[in-house]
Amino acid sequence: MTATTMTTGAAIVERTLAHGVDTVFGLPGVQTYPIFDALALAGDRVRLIGARHEQATAYMAFGYAKASGRPGVYTVVPGPGVLNTTAALCTAFGTSAPVMCLTGQAPKDFIGKGRGHLHELPDQRGTLRTLIKWAERVDDPASAPALVDMAFREMLSGRPGPVALESAWDVLAETGEVVMGPAPGLPPPPEPDSDLVDAAVKRLAGAKRPMFWVGSGAQHAAPAILALAERLGAPVAAFRGGRGIVPSDHPLGLSLAEARKLWEETDLAIAIGTRMEGPYMRWRGMQYGPRPATPALVRIDIDPQEHARLPADVAITSDSGTGAAALLAAVEKAGVERAAWGDRIQEAKAATMAEFRDKLQPQMAYLDAIRAVLPRDGVFVEELCQAGYVSYSGFPVYSPRTYVTSGYQGTLGYGFMTALGAKAAVGDRPVVSIAGDGGFMFGVQELATAAQYGLNVAAVVFDNGAYGNVRRDQIRRFQGRELGSALVNPDFLKLAESFGVSGLRAETPEALGPALEQALAAGGPTLIHCPVTFGSEADPWPHIIEGR
Repeated sequence: MTATTMTTGAAIVERTLAHGVDTVFGLPGVQTYPIFDALALAGDRVRLIGARHEQATAYMAFGYAKASGRPGVYTVVPGPGVLNTTAALCTAFGTSAPVMCLTGQAPKDFIGKGRGHLHELPDQRGTLRTLIKWAERVDDPASAPALVDMAFREMLSGRPGPVALESAWDVLAETGEVVMGPAPGLPPPPEPDSDLVDAAVKRLAGAKRPMFWVGSGAQHAAPAILALAERLGAPVAAFRGGRGIVPSDHPLGLSLAEARKLWEETDLAIAIGTRMEGPYMRWRGMQYGPRPATPALVRIDIDPQEHARLPADVAITSDSGTGAAALLAAVEKAGVERAAWGDRIQEAKAATMAEFRDKLQPQMAYLDAIRAVLPRDGVFVEELCQAGYVSYSGFPVYSPRTYVTSGYQGTLGYGFMTALGAKAAVGDRPVVSIAGDGGFMFGVQELATAAQYGLNVAAVVFDNGAYGNVRRDQIRRFQGRELGSALVNPDFLKLAESFGVSGLRAETPEALGPALEQALAAGGPTLIHCPVTFGSEADPWPHIIEGR
């Protein structure tokens, strides 16, 4: 290893690229010029995708991470720039997504002085530490490689999550000798405790109707989970983040609503990489209380704190893939095997989809139209809109990382921007974003980004002239009084045209399929405007949350 003279900004960029990063999302500003200059000098080793708002850089990094499983990296100016990205950082934290923020700071002599320097926050690093997994500051060129290595280790080890590196304005431009050796690998995940694995096997051996639950933390463990489920005849349920780990059309693949019909018969739940939000929060009216004694609960989770948050009868601290593989091997060794729940699983699946198609219209008709056109490996990005809520259980998902969600953060407006990052990650595979008119307008300016960088997302916008869920709740709960929830919208087709984006209108679910086929065949991004009469969309919540 030899020392090379470079700026701190260049050292950060070079070390980031050494970890396999080939795409960075960003919006430049005076404090981060050395980072952007280093990205420019890197040439075709890295692709920079710009944005029209800082929030979009972070959402695109989030979408990139969720669709690929690889780190999503973005860079913005400090202070207001970083603060504009914190909703996306919280979303990444809530969904265990590996996202890295590279940012600047006030000049080093001003940090912590409160002099009111450009973009100064009282404690930017401390603020970020309250929101994300890890944040640190680079104080000179020589320390940059080790701190970037640490950022990747923190981001990807254990429970993945967002991290941030900042550096002072003048330090980023400072030159010095930097030693740039090979990037280190990650430490191996902890091996599951064999005694606890054996205890889980005993629970499985004695169970008559076990059910697996999977979440975002189990996306990479799909083969072992499916093998376990098939050997044990046990259905595999997912709320949002775990959808696609077992395909929806597999006999054992369950959505949240389908799982609800079988929950009372379940005598053992095996949770892998999930917080179990569905049965222990959603189905209990989102109220806190001790976990019921039945069914028994086995948990496999890499985060030891999760076992304290939701205590289990058997709590195994392990990576989902490692833990599921160990459980599978132990089950095979013990000779534990059983047939599926007879016809009950298929009855629950059929009854749920019949109920959804009967009760949740027109949302289901729109979702069916999308599913008929989107290939099995196409990426679907949901949003906080009426069709989005129904998609939690009503949209079939066939592969891991093809259903992108904001998880428990419920981040209104994230969807279209996130879909652009997903498209940057998956290349030629189609990406469809759905959003309501209110949520879509949070990031409408990124139509320019889509056009500029050829991010060929099909954006389906359901326009009911309102923040529909809020307006319905206000009318229902407050004697018809509504405030702030009705919207006046632009002509979406003219808006798309003004950005150089194709615009189509689908006034019925029957028209959406052909419009989406046209959009996916086009050589650029497309906005599909779906006008919906307010009040015509069925309330999805009674079918999603018990007692709502």
